[in-house]
Amino acid sequence: MTVPADSPTTPSARLRASTPSALLAVIPHLLGFQPESSLVIIGIEQPGGKVKITLRYDLPDPADASQAEDVGEHAAAVLQSQRIPAAVAVGYGPDRLVRPVASAFAEAALDAGIELRESLRADEGRYWSCTCRDETCCPAEGTPTGTNGHPLPDTPADSGEPVLTSRAALAQSLAPLGGLAAESMREAATRAEQHVTKIVTKLGGSSRPGAAKRAIAAEGLAAVSEMIALYRGGGTFSTDYQLAWLTVVLKDLRVRDDAWSRMDPEHAPAHLRLWTDVVRRAQPGHVAPAASLLAFTAWQSGNGALANVALDRALADDPGYSMAQLLRQVITAGAPPSMARLPMTPEEVADSYDRADQEKQGTSASEDRQPAGVTP
Repeated sequence: MTVPADSPTTPSARLRASTPSALLAVIPHLLGFQPESSLVIIGIEQPGGKVKITLRYDLPDPADASQAEDVGEHAAAVLQSQRIPAAVAVGYGPDRLVRPVASAFAEAALDAGIELRESLRADEGRYWSCTCRDETCCPAEGTPTGTNGHPLPDTPADSGEPVLTSRAALAQSLAPLGGLAAESMREAATRAEQHVTKIVTKLGGSSRPGAAKRAIAAEGLAAVSEMIALYRGGGTFSTDYQLAWLTVVLKDLRVRDDAWSRMDPEHAPAHLRLWTDVVRRAQPGHVAPAASLLAFTAWQSGNGALANVALDRALADDPGYSMAQLLRQVITAGAPPSMARLPMTPEEVADSYDRADQEKQGTSASEDRQPAGVTP
C-alpha cells in the first residue's frame, strides 16, 4: 500500500484562502518546504476553516492506477477517522501524474462523505483547476501563480520558521556532518565506547549480577538529564564527547526511555535542537535512538515532515528499531499530535526497570541454589 511521505498537523492554523494563489502560498508554510511531485491534502473543520491535518503524498511515477487508488483511499480514511468534514487538494507536477491521484482522492472523499472544497494542480509557476472546465476562469494554458491575498496572518507563514526549498533540503538538515566535524565525532565516540569497556572490565566480575550495566545506565541517566536541562536553558553542547556519550548510552533502553519520558511538549523547541544536534553527529550504529526521540518530538510539535525524515535516519541505521517502527505506523496513520503523549514519567520508568532488575536477580539467586544436575 502507498502511504503518505509526510503527515504534519497544524492545529493552530485557519485556512482563509480566498483564491487559488492564496492557497498555493499557504501550503509551503504548512509543510515547512516547497512540495514537488506531490499531492497535498489539507483537512479542515467547518465552520471556521481550522486546519486539522496536512497530508503530503509522493506522486507515483510512472502513473499507476492501483497506487493512485491506494493514496486516495488512505487519505480519505485518515480524514474520516478524525471526523474531518472537508478538505482541499493540490497536486504538484505534470497532469499525467497529478490527475490520476487527484481523481482517486476526489472519488474516495465523495464515498466517505468528505466535502472537497478545492482541487488544483500546480506546475512551473502556473495552476489549473482539476474540476472546473470554464475557460473564462480556468484557461487551458493555466493561470500564473500569484502571491496576492495571502490568507493566513495567524499561521506558520508569519511565525519566522524558514520554508525550505524542498523535502530534500529538509532531509539535508538532518544529514550526517562531514569533514573535520565527523572525524572529531568518530574519535569522541571511540572514547565513549572505551569508557564503557573500562566499566565492564572493572565490574564484570562483581558478585552483584548486572553491576556493570547498572553503572553505565546511572552515568547515562545523569548525562541525559543534564543535557536536556542545558538545552532547555538555552544552552548547547560544549564538547563532542558530551554528544558521543549520549549516543552510546541511549542504546540502553532504560536511558532511552528516561529521555523519552522527559519530552515535555512545553520545551519542544529545545528538545528539537538537542536531538537534531545529536542525530547529525551520531556515528553509524548509534543513530536510531536519538533519531526516534527527534521524530517523537517533531510529531508532538505537529511537524510530521521532520518526524518522517528523522524516522528515515533511524530505520536506515537500524531497520528493526521498535520505537522507530511504532512511530512510523502511527504517523503514517495520520495520528494527531494530541496522541503524542509521554509513555511514563521518569519516576515510573525508574520503577519499571528497578522491578525488572529485581525479578532477574531473584531468578538468578533461585537458580544458584539448585543442586547440581537439577533443572528448575
